[in-house]
Amino acid sequence: MAEPKSNNGGADATASMMLHGRVAIVTGGAGGIGSAVSKHLSSLGARVVVGYIGDPAPALTLVAAINSSEHPGESQQPRAIAVEADVSDAAAVKALFDAAAAAFGGELHILVTLAAVLDYSYPPLAETSEATFDAAFSVNTRGTFLCCREAARRLVRDGRGRIVTFSSSGVGSLRPGYSAYAASKAAVEVMTKILARELRGTGITANVVAPGSTGTPMMYTGKTEDDMERYIAEAPLGRLGMPEDIAPLVSFLASDAGHWVNAQVLRCNGGTI
Repeated sequence: MAEPKSNNGGADATASMMLHGRVAIVTGGAGGIGSAVSKHLSSLGARVVVGYIGDPAPALTLVAAINSSEHPGESQQPRAIAVEADVSDAAAVKALFDAAAAAFGGELHILVTLAAVLDYSYPPLAETSEATFDAAFSVNTRGTFLCCREAARRLVRDGRGRIVTFSSSGVGSLRPGYSAYAASKAAVEVMTKILARELRGTGITANVVAPGSTGTPMMYTGKTEDDMERYIAEAPLGRLGMPEDIAPLVSFLASDAGHWVNAQVLRCNGGTI
């Protein structure tokens, strides 16, 4: 005998995307893509810890905007805080997680690693300095490693734990001038997929989002108008991606709806690669 069909399928689908009661740490959370991710996670009900380094103004402005937004039926407690953290420093990463737990009640559910650096002179490998190479691997790779290690130890193990790291579609495009950056991101992809397997039995998933050309300061810096026209010409959809194109994918992976996606690299680039 056939099972009766539910009349609230739409409501069930919406509920599986919501993040009420969950705490998310977003490194680089006030940057171009990071700010969109922080806002989107918050819009779905998550409490968000915006990790930043350097000038606090963008992070504080973002947090103020999140906290001033209306969320009917919820308490008036802050929905977001800003925490300065150098992700390449293990003690700072631990302090970031400690601050998140102290602010929002102990349990931690979601890690999104967006902190990254890029040499905007785009040197070919033969002209890449050791300093550029070391900076890329210190922040992009070591920083992700330290954050993932802390998350593997501290995220809840009740089926709601989510790790979303960030790579780049540049790992696939192999564009000249990005050797150190792309290599540092390729390492993130491998590390994350292995981590997902090591987390067997914990209920924590680990996936990688790899955006393509996205309209952020990191994308525009060091490029000419002709450069940008070439990037746009490569796009089947006729434009650059925007941070708002990336954020919903992150939130999906962080939600119950994304529970069966694990150990994957998801290129979010409009078809350029």
